[in-house]
Amino acid sequence: MTTTAQHVPNDVLRAVRIGLRMSQDDFAKALRRAGAELGEPNEASKRLVQRWESGISRTPRGVYARALAHVTGRPIEALGFSLPVPMARVHEDGTGGHDMAAGSEGVAEASGSVQTAAQAVTENYSGVWLSRYEFYSSSRDETYEAKHYIVIVQHGNRLTAQSLPGASTNPDSPLALDLTVDRSVVTGTWTEQTASDGYYQGARYHGAIQMLVEPTGRRMAGKWVGFGKDFDVNTGPWELRLMDTSMSKATLEQYSQQPD
Repeated sequence: MTTTAQHVPNDVLRAVRIGLRMSQDDFAKALRRAGAELGEPNEASKRLVQRWESGISRTPRGVYARALAHVTGRPIEALGFSLPVPMARVHEDGTGGHDMAAGSEGVAEASGSVQTAAQAVTENYSGVWLSRYEFYSSSRDETYEAKHYIVIVQHGNRLTAQSLPGASTNPDSPLALDLTVDRSVVTGTWTEQTASDGYYQGARYHGAIQMLVEPTGRRMAGKWVGFGKDFDVNTGPWELRLMDTSMSKATLEQYSQQPD
């Protein structure tokens, strides 16, 4: 296996950047501004952002990690990067640091079965989607609906989604999805950070999700599963509807608003 074959694109970082409505150059400028504000000047460039997103560079140095967290509001481990592993194994070609010891993501991406499944995917699900799910609040004895406009970035059979800023029925509650497509079945995980001044007081919820893709490829529907504040396991309906296949700056600005 050559070094090039080991480069796994960082679709999480790309989805977050697109969700912030920033070009790679804009993102680099924001990182430089963040470095100045933090008292740690950096030399972030468009080329560096490209290296991160293409997977050539998988572990940013500390000065960049802190700037990334400042700009995105997310810890570095939630941006698709591999964290340094003290006893990381070394590949036969002499490279190391982001191999299978770095986590299950590396194991999955390196396996031949995943690559075969990725090659079998012909649909392109990248674009802006409307996410809608329902949940029951035991403390209020009522069922509620939550909507987000999200951006899906596809790489092979993997879909990475990030909500657009201000584009949710519950303000300041960013949503992230990490999904895998197998024919018409979509399976993965979800994470939502609730608003600090909202009913759930900044609680972070996460769980699993499985949906079926309609033949048109414009709608996915299924169920989510997650835990409640009383440590019980809950479930409910979840659907995604395609709004626009474009991810231009104008399109993202159009959907960076609260869904109807």
